[in-house]
Amino acid sequence: MRRLLAPADNPLVRAVSRLPAKVHTKLLVAFVGTAVLVVGVGLLGLRVLGQSNERVERLGALQKRAFAYGTLKSDASHVRLLLLPDVASDFYDVNPGAFATDRGLNAVPVHKEVVTELKLLGSATLPENLLFAPSAEDQRDLRRIRAKSRQLATVMQKIIKSERGTSIETPPRLRHTMERRALDLNHSAAVLANRTTAKADDLIAQNASAYASSRNRFIGVAAGAIVLALLLGFVLSWSLIGPIQRIDARLAAIASGDFSRHVDVPNRDELGALAANVNRMNDELRRLYKELEAASLHKSEFLASMSHELRTPLNAILGFSQVLRERMFGDINEKQEEYLEDILASGNHLLSLINDVLDLSKVEAGQIKLEASPFSLREALERGVVMVRERATKDGVEVALSAEPDVDTVAGDERRIRQVIFNLLSNAVKFTPAGGAVDVNAAKVDGEVRVSVADTGPGIAPEDRERIFEEFQQTEAGIEQCEGTGLGLALSKRLVELHGGRIWVESQLGKGSTFVFTLPSRT
Repeated sequence: MRRLLAPADNPLVRAVSRLPAKVHTKLLVAFVGTAVLVVGVGLLGLRVLGQSNERVERLGALQKRAFAYGTLKSDASHVRLLLLPDVASDFYDVNPGAFATDRGLNAVPVHKEVVTELKLLGSATLPENLLFAPSAEDQRDLRRIRAKSRQLATVMQKIIKSERGTSIETPPRLRHTMERRALDLNHSAAVLANRTTAKADDLIAQNASAYASSRNRFIGVAAGAIVLALLLGFVLSWSLIGPIQRIDARLAAIASGDFSRHVDVPNRDELGALAANVNRMNDELRRLYKELEAASLHKSEFLASMSHELRTPLNAILGFSQVLRERMFGDINEKQEEYLEDILASGNHLLSLINDVLDLSKVEAGQIKLEASPFSLREALERGVVMVRERATKDGVEVALSAEPDVDTVAGDERRIRQVIFNLLSNAVKFTPAGGAVDVNAAKVDGEVRVSVADTGPGIAPEDRERIFEEFQQTEAGIEQCEGTGLGLALSKRLVELHGGRIWVESQLGKGSTFVFTLPSRT
């Protein structure tokens, strides 16, 4: 059961995935299947409603018949009541002229009323007066009621003739016949009404039962259709989503540099072709990546070796130039001193470039080793400020340092952190115009030490804020300065990341920039 519910291992999902059909064909089949299920449920609902409406119509017709037959029964009962010989005296008080020979009342008016009721009763049993078509069984009963009404009316006519103008009591034979005919009439009308009422009750019960059955059947079919639709959607969606997720995971692994595996997609559609292309791309990238790694390693080794070889003669040039400038072997004229200053400035610039290239090459080749130990970050920041203050004062830039009291000792390579601080400070001073300011701040934020160097320079455009941390990349302002090589920030980024920190820039054109780097706080 768990395997059936697991999208990756579901046999239905894998079976649908292996179907040799395109994705849009599978989606079309799913949509058509869902539409068929919806139409099926709708047709069943229409059928259930039609059956219910038919039962309601039958019940309405039956209730109309029951009402009409109930009226016949009531009229027959009224006739029977008028002919009763032993009704209470109050009946005659409220019904003047009622039949009561033994009370000395005139019976003829009652007999005429009975005849009138019988005529109305017989007329009410005619189909054209019922306003509906009675069944064959009902027609037989109605004919029987009409016949008994006529028979009773005949008897009543005889009684009226025998008693007209006299006070003689009705002969027992006629009275017996009258009572028997009245009973038969009342019984026939009661049978018809009761049978129709019973049919109506039965139909009501059948309607309730049929409604419950139809409701349960409709709910069952609707639930089955929903389950089938969900199952179809589940199977089809995971036959598409599963491969997409696996391809996405493989692409993410490729982006992170993992080329060791292939993506397994059993689909025989566009997703299967995409997975095959991803696997081919993975193999090709693995081959190219190995070649690039080898080339990068050779480049780094070459740069490291050349940088080391270049520093030896350059140091000699700088040393002899300093000796000549210090007039250790005799005086020099003003022009010679100017040339020596140019030689020393160019040599120091070239030495800085060589050092940056060497350090960056070592980082890329994995040859740099951090000498981590606890050191005072406050002192490192103060030394960095001292190193750039001379140039800042010369250029009319104010440099200020602010460090919170709880920022002091951190763990790391002090020389490399000082190198990062100096790079950021020298860049800030270099790009800040006269009258501007550079603010250095250090604080603990979210369990790490955060150092920021803010200047009031020209700022950095949004599209350049990531690019400046790459090798040999500079902004337009940096190119106009004609200073630097575009390696300082790239090297600073590598060194900060080697310490487990981060570095970024926040800037606004025309208002300056703030470079921020973090270091793990020493515990």
